[in-house]
Amino acid sequence: MFYPGKPVMEGVVRVFFGSDFVTVTKSDDVSWDILKPEIFLDFYSSGQPLFLDSQAAAAKDTAINEDASETVAMVKELLETCIRPAVQDDVGDIEYCGFDPESGIVKLRLQGAYSGCPSSSVTLKSGIESMLMHYVPEVT
Repeated sequence: MFYPGKPVMEGVVRVFFGSDFVTVTKSDDVSWDILKPEIFLDFYSSGQPLFLDSQAAAAKDTAINEDASETVAMVKELLETCIRPAVQDDVGDIEYCGFDPESGIVKLRLQGAYSGCPSSSVTLKSGIESMLMHYVPEVT
């Protein structure tokens, strides 16, 4: 389970799914006439899977887009080839969340065994931050 911190869909209270079904509980103030087409058309007609497997999800956040700056491309390359494999060896993962070129700050999110771990800030500071700053001069 994850909590995105914001409503995923207005009027939906709960979603329960199994291998061959999905159950949606709606709030009392929303009509099925409005909600049902949104659920069916927006999701099922897209043909997208309900979840991305961990490799697909990981590849998505470190994929280098055509419009990415050279700095962002270097950060993502380091994350994908050096940092992520090391973090995954410790039953965790790391997600690229952005880069601010003005401040030089890279935003990352530790996941799995690292989320909520007291030593995760030490891991981030001593390992990941040092590596990014060493190989990518724009990162502060």
